[in-house]
Amino acid sequence: MTARDALLFALHALRGHRLRSGLSLLGVSIGVAAVITLTALGEGARRYVTEQFAAIGSNLLIVLPGKTETTGGVPGFGGVPNDLTLEDARAIQREVREVVRLAPIAMGTETVSHGERRRQVAIIGTTHEMMAIRKLTVARGRYLPTGEMTRGEAVAVLGKTVAQELFPGTDPVGKIVRIGDWRMRVIGVTGPRGMQVGLDLDDVVVVPVASAMKMLNRSSLFRIFIETRSHADMQAAQQKVVRLITDRHDEEDITCLTQDAVISGLTGILQALTLALAAIAAISLVVAGVGIMNVMLVSVSERTREVGLLKALGVAPRQILIVFLTEAVLLSTLGGLLGLLGGGAAVTALVTVYPDLRARPPLWAVVAALGLAMAVGAVFGVLPARRATRLEPVAALSGR
Repeated sequence: MTARDALLFALHALRGHRLRSGLSLLGVSIGVAAVITLTALGEGARRYVTEQFAAIGSNLLIVLPGKTETTGGVPGFGGVPNDLTLEDARAIQREVREVVRLAPIAMGTETVSHGERRRQVAIIGTTHEMMAIRKLTVARGRYLPTGEMTRGEAVAVLGKTVAQELFPGTDPVGKIVRIGDWRMRVIGVTGPRGMQVGLDLDDVVVVPVASAMKMLNRSSLFRIFIETRSHADMQAAQQKVVRLITDRHDEEDITCLTQDAVISGLTGILQALTLALAAIAAISLVVAGVGIMNVMLVSVSERTREVGLLKALGVAPRQILIVFLTEAVLLSTLGGLLGLLGGGAAVTALVTVYPDLRARPPLWAVVAALGLAMAVGAVFGVLPARRATRLEPVAALSGR
């Protein structure tokens, strides 16, 4: 019996039991499609995070109050014995020579209103340098004025969405808005920027940092963004910042993260999550394998006369084993290919709905899913195939 004969024999057997074969194909294809879709989502999330941080620049340090024990991951955990103040920011700007730009950040939420229109938005207190660090543009008017960061002026820059909702059809520059109990004059509107590192920069109001700390009743800064002269200067700048603030506070109570460390930490979390999702999805392939085994066992039971005839004609048990294994592997392989097509279609649909995600299944997931599907067919096809080879010719021909 040639390989072509075994393949034709298997195809004929599958066509003869279309319902059972179709259900087994469905089980395998669902498992493979789940692996492809979930790994594509994980990979898309990882790529999105990397691109978001890359859009800010490659020479960024982030200083936050409180000491964490790790250099990567998600910042913000740990005690905060001392406030991170504007004076600390000024000291860094003055004494760390690797610093090109520095932007202190104070954040909170407040109600912004103009006339009868009002809405609650994120308030960002910062300085003029924030525009260059976050690569922002101004559509109308100007950004925050340059000058001393400790001087708070009653001015505000609106995000594009806030400007459209509070001043529909009119130019807000020069108008007065109320932020909580504060009256602020609008001096500019930022250009469209969208989501960046989890914050919609079109739906914020930017005010001078000193004004924001009074407005929001903050004593400590939320973050300090630092841009260094070059990527090579980041490590030296990081060490100097930590040493400087430790001397000022008499203890090391800040965390200074490099952009690379944040990306590495988040990427590691997302990769682990992707692998976990792929493992969960792969369980459905094992379930599909049990279904294939049941189909093949029933097939052997229904084809005892056929097996007996093959043995009577002198077909070796090894060749019968190959025939039934071919049938099982063919079933799982066809299901795997259908799963790849279904998973690809699902990923395409997701990207169409959420174009920023840019999900795409990694090559390893495609190869692993298809390989696992074929392996499932081979493994779960062994028992039925071995059972077929053990049938006695005379008993099989009699249908017992």
